[in-house]
Amino acid sequence: MNRRALLPAAAAALILSGCGRKTEESPMAGMTAEEHARMQAGATQGAVDTTGAVVRQPVHLTAEQERALGVVYTTVRRETLTRTIRTVGTVAAPEPRTADVTPKIEGFIERLHVDFTGASVRKGEPLLTLYSPMLVAAQEELLTAKRLASQVEPVAGEAWSNAQATLAAARRRLGYWDITTEQIEQIERTGQVTKTLTLVSPADGIVLEKSVLEGQQVMPGMRLYRIADLSAVWAEGDVFEQDLQFVRVGSQAHIEVAAYPGQHLMGRVSFVYPTVDPESRTNRVRVTVPNPGLRLKPGMYATIYFDVVRPGVLVVPAGAVVVTGERNLVFVRGAEGTLTPVEVGLGARAGDQVQILEGLAAGQTIVAAANFLVDAESRLGSTGSAMPGMEHGAHTAPAQPKRDTVPLQQHEHD
Repeated sequence: MNRRALLPAAAAALILSGCGRKTEESPMAGMTAEEHARMQAGATQGAVDTTGAVVRQPVHLTAEQERALGVVYTTVRRETLTRTIRTVGTVAAPEPRTADVTPKIEGFIERLHVDFTGASVRKGEPLLTLYSPMLVAAQEELLTAKRLASQVEPVAGEAWSNAQATLAAARRRLGYWDITTEQIEQIERTGQVTKTLTLVSPADGIVLEKSVLEGQQVMPGMRLYRIADLSAVWAEGDVFEQDLQFVRVGSQAHIEVAAYPGQHLMGRVSFVYPTVDPESRTNRVRVTVPNPGLRLKPGMYATIYFDVVRPGVLVVPAGAVVVTGERNLVFVRGAEGTLTPVEVGLGARAGDQVQILEGLAAGQTIVAAANFLVDAESRLGSTGSAMPGMEHGAHTAPAQPKRDTVPLQQHEHD
């Protein structure tokens, strides 16, 4: 049987070209058509233009050559491109809903009303009672100012105004030390100085940290409690630099934690950090997630998903794009079957589909498979040569070499 009848045209020509060698087996023996094309393309890269880019010429393949090379065509179309960006992160308490309880004056803890970490508190709920000589003195000043103001009549003019200003200043002083209005009013109503006054919670939430004990001396600025409202939490993760174009403030996201496998909790992007990590080339993104029932705990690991939907965009199979390092090319099939290389701009990629930003139009027919072989012939065509087994620009199958058919067994070493 004729050897050329057994192999594709491109591979047959390569094998027959080495059949006359008897001292050594051809190094191309056993290669596929694509491997031959890669070797040939590496040896001859083709002509280059003024920018240094390799020049590519249109290619025409016969039906037989298309079948031999395995060329497959597809159509450029408009679709909704859906992509999911996945990253890992951690659950954290939201900073705007986190408050520290600190005393403004020196004193001693007389009693703790909230005495363990993890306790749930409400805004205004008593946390502790504090004894301080400064608080006792401030109460006495308040009562003195109250008596003075009650003794001066409004008709006294300036004297009455000064008495009222002194009373307001005494009230304000206690308020600056986080003494509630209710406690101040009680002191004025009873006329009694109390040994201790109560500090209350500034917000609803959970006690994340407690660093005080009964009887302990405290100083101004010392953190006694850290309280956080966990009705909504943050999930923060790092997104690669090239994916930042798809993550915007307000866009929807969802997270999954190991504690509730299979359950996706919805949230929204609330902040994108303004800087990129120079080592990992990632950018930190924050997602705010509602937390009913407080199921999400600060410190949990979370998988974060960002769903990207691009409706009505031009898409092609990712395998249809030839990435040269200098540009991205797609071979477009013309009316006469000519394959013309067209430079394209690429957008988002989702699975095996990629968005085309420029260079193509909906409805065009392009090469979807065997692109490397077609690209190799296009490059070789710019040099005036052709890939073995093909003739650049020919409309018919290449002429067969005029030589006797050599039996397959003669390829063996003597």
